[in-house]
Amino acid sequence: MDNQNFSRAARREQNDRNKEPSRGPKPPKPPRKRKKIWRWILMIILIIFVVGGIVFARALHNIHKSVDSMQRSANITKARDVKQVMKDGKPFSVLVLGTDTGALQRDRTGLTDSMMIVTINPKTKTTTMMSIPRDIMMAISGAENTFPQKLNAAFPIAGVGSAMMTLQNYLNVPIDFYVLANMGGLEKMIDQVGGVKVASPLTFTYTPEADTTPETYKFVKGQEQFQYAKDGKNFKSFATMNGNAALSFSRMRYDDPQGDYGRQLRQRLVLKAMLKKSASPSTLFNSKFMASISKNVETDMNYNEMLNAVKKYMPATKNQVSDYLHGVGDMYDGVSYQMVPESEKQRVTNKLRQSLSLPEKKTGTQFGSTVPPLSYGVAETNLNTINETLDSQK
Repeated sequence: MDNQNFSRAARREQNDRNKEPSRGPKPPKPPRKRKKIWRWILMIILIIFVVGGIVFARALHNIHKSVDSMQRSANITKARDVKQVMKDGKPFSVLVLGTDTGALQRDRTGLTDSMMIVTINPKTKTTTMMSIPRDIMMAISGAENTFPQKLNAAFPIAGVGSAMMTLQNYLNVPIDFYVLANMGGLEKMIDQVGGVKVASPLTFTYTPEADTTPETYKFVKGQEQFQYAKDGKNFKSFATMNGNAALSFSRMRYDDPQGDYGRQLRQRLVLKAMLKKSASPSTLFNSKFMASISKNVETDMNYNEMLNAVKKYMPATKNQVSDYLHGVGDMYDGVSYQMVPESEKQRVTNKLRQSLSLPEKKTGTQFGSTVPPLSYGVAETNLNTINETLDSQK
């Protein structure tokens, strides 16, 4: 009896256990919701990439289009194979010319008020900027019969290729490319990058010469902050130069103790500040900025060469060395010129060739090209006198 009761009790307990829910792992449900979430996330990522790619491609297309519209051949035979130079990542040179004639309409109308030979060396990671006086007495390549001329007349007389050839012959330094910039158009470009900060190398007050309004700027040596008064009386302080302020800062010449050399220095400071601001992707992809550049800049570098320069040569722009070719003022036939002593020419030739990793060579021809016999005598005598005077002072 006891055994039967125990057996029934055991069976009831076993039945009760079978009725309890299983405490083991539940079978996984189909992860439909989770899959849907991931599907949406992937779709969003894909849309972002597609839209971003379209925007990026469109931006690149705009940059390509702007560069293409800037490109103009110099119509000269280069001193060396510049394509191979760029392909090999070797140092290259650019003649930078600044004119001030309104937007560039592909017409040779204005004198080049600022000229600079820039060399970029990726091995030494150095960019050398050599300013060239605009008033040097020259025989313009392709227009020798107009001798004597000032160097800044080469562009309006015979084109940018002539300016390149004249300087190349004058210094015996290969000039690989050119960039012609309209300084007047610089105003819009600076406004579109949000202005620039530049510390003034001297204290001066400036009222734009061609302006009928009394607006006046005051700059202080060593300071980025400057003052501006539209009425010439009530001045306000600013820390960032807009386009008009930067142009006024870079144009002043007559009150600078260094004259044209001082103006070139200030122009370099403004250009360096603008290049620093314009190197950001947000600026490069700004269609208005690129459109402004295409209207005010001209070059014989093509899109691929520019792209190559950005890839291989950007580190070289961080270390910048500035210098300038020193001339001596002299009068010839009632006109003031800059005459450059042979020793100074050789110094500049050596520095530029070294910056291009080229062997030393004798500097170039005396006046940049062949001088007509009837014109040569007096000019040569003047230059020889200057050379002798400087040699005696050493």
